[in-house]
Amino acid sequence: MFTLEQITDIHHRLGKRETLGAYLRALRDIGIETYDSYVTDGHSEYFGADGHRLAGPAFHETFIIAETCDKEQFLQYMQQVEQGGVGYVEMSKALADHGVEKWTFDTERLTITYFDKAGIVLLDEKVD
Repeated sequence: MFTLEQITDIHHRLGKRETLGAYLRALRDIGIETYDSYVTDGHSEYFGADGHRLAGPAFHETFIIAETCDKEQFLQYMQQVEQGGVGYVEMSKALADHGVEKWTFDTERLTITYFDKAGIVLLDEKVD
């Protein structure tokens, strides 16, 4: 059974875009299969084997998620994020404004998938 302390340690060591693959593998090694990060307040929910679930705390103020998403604008914004220089809270606010509800990391597939409020996949990326 994984703990928030383990998750926090891994996040502090590897939770950067350039070490994202190692981050996901480290989470997999402690038993996390997937986790959802919610844009509204930055809290995450972690899921493991046998229904093990753990929720983390909120990380920033509450943002209102736009009702609809312009997928093209969202994809353009994500290109800016990939170029760097965008902080986590700034990115979360922009994603909320773009109608993104959450992203899901899959530690087996090594993917990050972004969803709108209707549960529609906006982007599914492989992580190296």
